[in-house]
Amino acid sequence: HPARHRNGIVGDVTIRRRPGPSDASTTEAVTAIDATSATSATGATRTTASEPDNERLDAYLARSQTALDLLALSSLWIVLVPPSDFGSASTLAASARVLLSAIYGVDMAIRAWLSKHPLHYLRSHPLGLAAVAFPPVRVLFSVRLVTSVFRRGNLGRFLLAATVMVLNGAVIVLLYERDAQGSNIHTLGQSLWWSATTVTTVGYGDYSPVTVAGRIIAVFIMIIGILTIAVITAQVAASFMKQAAQEPSTGSSIEERLERIELALAALARQQQSSPD
Repeated sequence: HPARHRNGIVGDVTIRRRPGPSDASTTEAVTAIDATSATSATGATRTTASEPDNERLDAYLARSQTALDLLALSSLWIVLVPPSDFGSASTLAASARVLLSAIYGVDMAIRAWLSKHPLHYLRSHPLGLAAVAFPPVRVLFSVRLVTSVFRRGNLGRFLLAATVMVLNGAVIVLLYERDAQGSNIHTLGQSLWWSATTVTTVGYGDYSPVTVAGRIIAVFIMIIGILTIAVITAQVAASFMKQAAQEPSTGSSIEERLERIELALAALARQQQSSPD
């Protein structure tokens, strides 16, 4: 396929034209475009929800994706627990689900409007449409919020996402456990205490879930705790290694001082030899 520009994109590779030995232009494929992330001319991050050469859509996604991902994570307790388990607040829970669907619907409408081919954009993003009818699907998009934090420098974002997920787990366990037979988790305080002892892998055993759903959530909270400890340990180790690499070694410092002392002694000896007795 011919290149659209002298330095353009053809298919999924970038083509550059450069003069060859005989002054004829040859083409060289220099890099493949990542299907999930690239950088546009405006500096915005291009994801699979974007389009090539659509800076307006890139800019909107850069502004909205993190906020919508956090909304999806923070509202897990609303979308994963049936409204009937909310008791007297079941109507409020159902209304919250409708509100979430409306938010995701507006998001998809804006993305389609900014797209160069709105209908094609909607057809090519079925998961986005599914999130409008069934908000838990949005959690699949939020995976990038969790996976991206494993990159260097995202410790704060990881801790934020981990905290939000643990709090969600505490509320979900409370909703499932408070009326279960044989359960000892009946208040939010008890559920928060249980989640704290679980995420830190302490596990006093004074509170524990008895329902299947509660135990599944407990497993996820344990995994979050293990990952949190691993990430913090890696970040601290990387920080120490970086500091050690920047500081000069002790051996080199001692050698430099000895060399300066030897030069000073040699200069002093020359002065004594040149001076009259």
